[in-house]
Amino acid sequence: MMFMSETHDSCQWTSTFPQLRDTQFPALSQRATRETCQKRARHRFLALLGIAGLGHGGGHVGLGDVATLFLVEAVGGAVFGFGIGFLVYLMLASVDNYQVEILLSLALVTGGYALAEVLHISGPIAMVVAGLLIGNHGRSFAMSETTRRHLDTFWELVDEILNAVLFVLLGLEVLILSFTGHYVLAGLLAIPATLVARFISVGLAVAVLRPVRSFTPHAVKMMTWGGLRGGISVALALYLSRFLGAEDGGQLAVTRDLILFMTYAVVIFSIVVQGLTIGRQARRWGLETASVSDR
Repeated sequence: MMFMSETHDSCQWTSTFPQLRDTQFPALSQRATRETCQKRARHRFLALLGIAGLGHGGGHVGLGDVATLFLVEAVGGAVFGFGIGFLVYLMLASVDNYQVEILLSLALVTGGYALAEVLHISGPIAMVVAGLLIGNHGRSFAMSETTRRHLDTFWELVDEILNAVLFVLLGLEVLILSFTGHYVLAGLLAIPATLVARFISVGLAVAVLRPVRSFTPHAVKMMTWGGLRGGISVALALYLSRFLGAEDGGQLAVTRDLILFMTYAVVIFSIVVQGLTIGRQARRWGLETASVSDR
């Protein structure tokens, strides 16, 4: 259940808030994106905990297993990401050619992730840390304005292409899903369960942080309704096929298909319903005024 909740709760703000950025809520878009995208590393790590239990035959995951996995995957990935990020930062500071600097950023992502996989540490966490270093200090102190402009254009194009390919592959996966009455019912129940779980988790986080920082009015509602699920959620669900015996035709295969169907139901609802109504909800909660005041 924890794995399902974290799988569905993977933040897809990059899909939601461009809609706000392109309308009349640019400040709200930037603030919400900044506050939520940092949760992705936590989601992936918690998912890894669930997968680790499955990988051991569904046995109990003890405190020692969790500590070892945390050190190897999370801490190891963070240290590795900082190391290769700092190395690329030094390279960026030593050149002033946007073509070379774009290639350096591309090498950091592709080569760094591949090397992290070889070292059996978390590639996503390593790339998050390296990206934070290059995206903040690297942009400010190691890049010219020309480089920043070309770098942003390049990675925006790469992002759009990969998103297009991803959703084509997700559409092909739908063709092999099993449609039964029990699966449909489970998918319909998963939608409100996911929204409630997200509302509780976001509400608790905001309540803890409220004494030390301010939040946009209706922040919990907005972050709950605007938390789209998409590629990460389905990718994690598909990853279970390596552990749930998708080819044995037994109970584990049925469980795998059920998880996939529930994930697709939540993803489709969040993209179609939540995604198309996010602007209307922002106006309904009076966030247009808040957005203007934040600029």
